[in-house]
Amino acid sequence: MSTAHDTRIRLRPPTIADAAAIHDLVVRSPPLDVNSLYAYLVWCRDFAETSVVALHEDRLAGFVTGYRPPRDPDTYFAWQSAVDPALTRPGLAFAMMAEVAGRARRAGARWFETTVNPGNRAVIMLIRKLARHHGGTPEVSTLFESADLGGAHDPEILYRFPLAEPWD
Repeated sequence: MSTAHDTRIRLRPPTIADAAAIHDLVVRSPPLDVNSLYAYLVWCRDFAETSVVALHEDRLAGFVTGYRPPRDPDTYFAWQSAVDPALTRPGLAFAMMAEVAGRARRAGARWFETTVNPGNRAVIMLIRKLARHHGGTPEVSTLFESADLGGAHDPEILYRFPLAEPWD
C-alpha cells in the first residue's frame, strides 16, 4: 500500500520489530504521552491488526495505534499517532488514518473515535476530513476533563463519526 503522493511509502500492520522506532518517534513528538517500550512491544504484538505503520525506504515515517474497545466492539478507537517530521509526506497522516478506519470498517466496526487535545488544530482538521471521507460529521464531546488527567493536562476531546463506505 502507498500514499497517493509518494509510492515509496508503504503502510502495513506493525510488528514487534517496529516497537522501538515507534517509542522513539513518540519521545520526539511532544505533546504525545510517552509510554514504556514494553507497552509498545505489547501493542505491536496484540493490536497489530488495528494499527498501522508507514515506512519510507524501510524507515518508520509514522504510525497509528488503535483498537476495538471490549465494552463497544462496534467502535474503532484511534489511540495514538505521529508522523516523523523529518519524513513528512503530503497526505501521510490521512492515509494512515484512512487505512486503519477502512480495515476496522471491513472487520465490522461501525464507528470511529479518537481524542484530540483542543489546541491541536492540525489533527482536528484531519479528523474532520476523515469524517467527511466517510460521509459524516463528527460528534464532539469531552471524554476526559483536565482534572481526570491530573490537572496539568488539557482535556481530551472525543471525536466520533460513523464508518460508512468511503466516498473516494
